[in-house]
This record gives sequence, C-alpha cells and structure tokens, in this order.
Amino acid sequence: MKTHNKWLTAPLAAGLAAALLSGCGTEQSGSGDSGNGVRVGMSDEIVATDPAAGYDPGSWLLFNNVFQSLLAFPKGGSEPEPEAADKCGFSSGSTVYSCTLRDGLTFSNGNKLTSKDVKFSFERALKIADPSGPAPLLATIKSIETPDEKTVVFRLKVPDATFPSKIASGAGSIVDHREYPADALRTDGKASGSGPYKLDSFSATEATFSANPGYKGTARPQNDAVTLKLYGGDRSALSKAFTDGDIDVAYRGLSAEDIATLETSETTDDKGIEVVQGSSAEVQHLVFNMKDPVAGKLGVRQAIAHLVDREALVEGVYKSTATPLYSIVPAGIAGHNTAFYDTYGSPDKAKAKKALRAAGITDKVKLTLWSTPSRYGPSTDQELKAIAEQLNASGLFDADVQSVAYDQYEKDIAAGKYGVYVKGWVPDYPDADNFTTPFFGEGNVLGNRYENATITGSLLPKTAAAPDRAATADEYGKLQDLVAEQLPLLPLWQGKQYAVARQGVTGLEWTLDASTVFRFWEIRKG
Repeated sequence: MKTHNKWLTAPLAAGLAAALLSGCGTEQSGSGDSGNGVRVGMSDEIVATDPAAGYDPGSWLLFNNVFQSLLAFPKGGSEPEPEAADKCGFSSGSTVYSCTLRDGLTFSNGNKLTSKDVKFSFERALKIADPSGPAPLLATIKSIETPDEKTVVFRLKVPDATFPSKIASGAGSIVDHREYPADALRTDGKASGSGPYKLDSFSATEATFSANPGYKGTARPQNDAVTLKLYGGDRSALSKAFTDGDIDVAYRGLSAEDIATLETSETTDDKGIEVVQGSSAEVQHLVFNMKDPVAGKLGVRQAIAHLVDREALVEGVYKSTATPLYSIVPAGIAGHNTAFYDTYGSPDKAKAKKALRAAGITDKVKLTLWSTPSRYGPSTDQELKAIAEQLNASGLFDADVQSVAYDQYEKDIAAGKYGVYVKGWVPDYPDADNFTTPFFGEGNVLGNRYENATITGSLLPKTAAAPDRAATADEYGKLQDLVAEQLPLLPLWQGKQYAVARQGVTGLEWTLDASTVFRFWEIRKG
C-alpha cells in the first residue's frame, strides 16, 4: 500500500450557518425520470481525470460517476454487486476470480467495451504504477486472461477474498484502450468511460457532466446533468457560493460549527436549506513512532491511552459531528470491536500514573504532538491542542503541539522525526481489511516502524483468504485486541458525512454511506 490521500479537507467558513437556516424533507429517488441539472460545490480538488493516477476524494468522485467498474457498491450496502459485469465469482479458493460482462456495453464515445478493455485498464494501472495512483490496491493480481470478448479471468498471487471490493472501488475503473496510452497517463483532461455520466468539460474550478445515453448498468440517473464547482480549499468561496445561490448542494466542506448550528436552528423551516447526514467510515488516529525515545516506551503510550478523553474531543472540537472510536475497525464495518475501551476504559489519571511508574518514569513526560493544519480536516490543530491540554491537566505530561505543512509533514514522518502525530483515513472499500492491512501489513502507510509477526504472518493472511467475510470476526477481534495491547496508534474518532442542500433537492441520503461513493445519479432537483 501507499500513503493514502483520501481524507476530508477544508470546511465551509463560519458564517454559513447564520445565513442559511432551514430544511426540506428528503425522499428516495424515483423511477428514473431525469430532473433538472444539479449544481454541486466542494472544497476538494480533482487531482486526476485518469484512473491510473487519482487516489484522492475528488478524483474518485469523478471516476465513480464517469467510469464503470466490474462491480459496484449498492447504495447503503457494503457487499459489491455486478455493474459492468453480469456476474462474477471465485474459483480455486480465493485465487481465481472470473467475470462475465453485460451485453452491449459501450464507452461514451460509442466504442464497444470488451474484456480487452478490462484487461488493458488493470494492466495499465499496474504498469504505470503512478505514485499518486491506486496500483497498490491491485497488487495481488498475477495475470489476467480474456478467453473471449465477454470473459475476464484474474489469477491472483495469494488468496484475496477482498478482491471484489477492491475492483468495485475507483481502482477498478475501466478505460477505452483506444484512447489511453498503455504506459503513460492521459494528459488532455478528458475522460472516456462507460459510466452513468460523461465528462463534458474540466478545469481547475469546474467540471461539467451530462447523463450518458449509452450507459448500461444499475444506476438510474435522476438528473440530466451535474455541474461540479471546485473551490480548492477556499472555504469562504464555497460558503459564499451557497449563500448566493450559485450551487444547490455543498459537499465535502462543512465545518463542525456550521453543521451543529444548522441542525439545531429553530428557523430551519424558513430558509429552504437541509442538512443531510449519512454514515461514514472515516477515521482519525494518534500515531506513535515505535522507535522514538519517548513515544517508543509502552508506558508512555499506555498513559496517553488512559488520559485521552474522546467524548470531550468530539463534543468540544467536533460539535458531535463525529463519534468516539475505540478500535482500528470502525463501527458499522463487520469485525468491529471496542478493544481500546475494553483495555483502557474511561479516562483515568491514576491508571496513567501507574503505567508511567511501572515503566520507571517519575518526571513529567516532555512530548510534542505533531499536526498538519488542513489535510485531515480543518479542526486538526485544535484537536491536537485539546489532547495536549488533557495530557498536561493530569500533571504527568508537558506536551505541546507543532503544526507543519502537509508536504513537509510527510517527509518528516518518513524520516522518523516525529514521536506522536496524527493520521486520517477514508476507506477504499468498506471491509475490515482496508483498516488493517494498510496499517499493519507490508508497506505500513502510517510510517511508525511497527511490525508484528503474528499480524503479518497469520492474522492478515487468514482474513484475506476468507470468502465469507463474516467468518473473519475472530481473527479481526484478535488483531484489534493485539493492537490495543501494543499501542502503535490510538484511535480517536469516526466521522459522519454531511451535505447541505437547497429546497427541492432530494436523494442525497443515497450518496452518503460507508462506501464513500457520491452518486450523482441519485440526486434529483425540482
């Protein structure tokens, strides 16, 4: 795996809540009749229009709407279902995965989509192996065979029962082999897919999409077109666009304060604005460098685990727009337990002191918590300062906070310069594997020098090989308990997803779930 780029970024500026207070009801998407064009704004950038390069929320939003994958996550579901494929399945254990394509698939340019395009798309992503691309998700592919135009056979290096979920993500986007170079990225800003929408235009500030009349799949578009306004982290611009009526939906840019004010306002029924909340598997962790002279001591990490008050963080800093997280696998994902609460319980100064004394530490522990100001959400610095205050209030720590620009932050983590730092994660697919293998498997994305032979040699291979994901509960339970005991990280919170919509916009509830797929086709206006 690689360092993951998918995380919440800049929010709406304070002041939106004061200007927009109201709500309208929601309803499930209708029969498939198209509505009017919808204008959506978000604070993220779209880093890439080529699926071999993008591994960020903005890019995957584009991929999920413009390109088809063999499988896709249904709204509200975590089990991938056929999309470009008519059927898929494993044979030979979990090492051979075969798919049969739907009849009559075409790209938006009119070209026929066949198994050749599927094979080309996966081999291309692996060959290019762009540093900012999704190739690591496809690393278990050994070879791909296409016995006929409609059949694709993946032979895997090792048993990988999560392979269907991986190829249901943006990493599984199918491109037209006639329009994409096999060994280089496409650079013209265009996209040729077979998904529910066509990309009509793209710039740094706006992308326009229209319903693809040749699309054959499970989506039933509820609108004719979507205009996506991109504000590049400019919270005040996103806020102003919504208050001025330039956009119908504000997505990925909501501050905790704005959400809390909008949800509790008594004037909600007057302004025609609705806050839509959805489930999410976004998480944030406090990470410990296991080789650091201070954080590398188990007693120090245990003391921190006994002192951090998650309830206070989510209420005080995040205004209850997040929930406390007590394990590495978030709630709502099969296999989740509460290992950290079971091990450390509620905040307890006496237990923290006991842990330090057992490690032979009698002086205050001098500690710097490292943060980065916006990459993992706009409240990250405030959150880390609140944690430092909690530690210092115990009288056991002398903690401060340093915030560093993201590029430098990543370099310093790679160099081992930080003892304690923050990391956020948005899953590629809603399976416990995506919250464990990247953190504790080969190529640990956390950069914290943690290794455990039981996890890498036994637990992860066993869970990866189990086609029945429910049967992995025991192994994932052991893994979570082991991580809680050894403390290479401390889970902090699990997020919620929000969007703000104008009156007459419906269907957003079907775009905000743990799959992290923002489904243009479910949004209806008017």
